[in-house]
Amino acid sequence: MGKNKKIKRIAINTGGGDAPGLNAVIRATVISALNRGWEVYGIREGYNGLMKPEDYPEGGIFPLTRASVRGITHLGGTILGTTNKGDPRKYPTRGRDGKWFEKDRTSELVAAFRRHRLDALVALGGDGSLSIANVLAGKGLRVIGVPKTIDNDLKKTVATFGFDTAVSFATDCLDRLHSTAEAHRRIMVVEVMGRYAGWIALNSGISGTADAILIPEIPYDINKVAGAMKYLESKGKYFGIVVVAEGARPKGGKVCVISRELGRQEKLGGIGEQVRLELQALTGRECRTVVLGHLLRGGSPTTFDRLLSLRFGAAAVRALAEGRSGVMVALDPPKVRYVPLEQATKRLKTVPPDCDSILTARSLGISFGD
Repeated sequence: MGKNKKIKRIAINTGGGDAPGLNAVIRATVISALNRGWEVYGIREGYNGLMKPEDYPEGGIFPLTRASVRGITHLGGTILGTTNKGDPRKYPTRGRDGKWFEKDRTSELVAAFRRHRLDALVALGGDGSLSIANVLAGKGLRVIGVPKTIDNDLKKTVATFGFDTAVSFATDCLDRLHSTAEAHRRIMVVEVMGRYAGWIALNSGISGTADAILIPEIPYDINKVAGAMKYLESKGKYFGIVVVAEGARPKGGKVCVISRELGRQEKLGGIGEQVRLELQALTGRECRTVVLGHLLRGGSPTTFDRLLSLRFGAAAVRALAEGRSGVMVALDPPKVRYVPLEQATKRLKTVPPDCDSILTARSLGISFGD
């Protein structure tokens, strides 16, 4: 699987949470590869199609043709399926004693690629999926990563596809909540995804005229958030909109974790309800919680995300044709460039507390609870 070996067959997989734009990347990759005379195969649900082929009577991998990808650019989800379980670096395995443990199966996975005579992989994913791709590249597999996450938390790329769609939808929801909040004189607490980065909360909160935005990068004091709500009331505004990132945490406190399971990232959630209960007690106002959750992942991608996805897919094939491996395609306007996977996955891209968007929000009187 050397870099100079002529490519004949490549594979595509999608890992982690789904995001609007995945199908557009798949289409661009398939068409670009077919135009070079390569064969293209899809791996079902991350790497499970190769690691657990018995679970797929229809085949753990399958050929992708022009007909397979016709008319999918505008569709959400992924025709390959995806999963955030079954990390091959720490694959859940039952021992002889019946107990579960995490096993490194990456060498087995590379061997499976060789058995299927797959010359390279285009891996679509976020920080977790691309970290796996980096390990596979280190074991000799030709890999090109494509940054996918609605959280926009990958370093070395200005934007990831799926983020613009998620922010647009969250903003639309905030617009709708303004009228019902005002009608009932309520404080609406809106929890959004983002894991340990506050990009979705920040961008949608500013665009959707929120009164307070709580993000992981700025631990909050709930008393100051309550104070901001009381100040608005003193100025004749009898309702409030508070946007909370799922990874937000109070000063001196921890993030809210719903569950931890073998072979997958910890699941965050519940901070919105916690903030609601505390605000209701501190302000004496009626509060409601809205959790947007997986609604942010679904639906058709925006024009920005569609175009970015198509550019990324085509660039991934160009990278393979140029003999590259172990890199991620990245947006660096006006170009798409290539950066080492190791650099792209080393550290999350979080919101700088002194960035212009934070300064803008503060100028507009938006509280961050600090």
